[in-house]
Amino acid sequence: MNKLKLGLVFAFIVAGVVGFIYLSESAMVVRVLSILVGFLLAIITARFTAQGQEFYVFCKESKEETKKVVWPSRKETVQTSGVVFAFVIAMALFLWFIDSALMSLVKLMMNQDA
Repeated sequence: MNKLKLGLVFAFIVAGVVGFIYLSESAMVVRVLSILVGFLLAIITARFTAQGQEFYVFCKESKEETKKVVWPSRKETVQTSGVVFAFVIAMALFLWFIDSALMSLVKLMMNQDA
């Protein structure tokens, strides 16, 4: 029975896409509604499959887990961003210095005027 439901899910998705293509002369709203109805019917049908029920439980547990996340305060976020920007600027200057030094060394070795 589960395989039949999964086949029906696939059929609804295909029907929505075929409806979008078949209604090429219709308004875009009608074409998009065709896809949305197909996907909505597929989602409703998938909810009653074993995999769909497992996915629903997973989503429910994920929602509960996100409530447990401790987000940084505004002050912590600004401080961390400041450290990141300072590091980026320091690294850019360091790499510019190394690049300039190596370029001068190469020019010196090739006997070119700087």
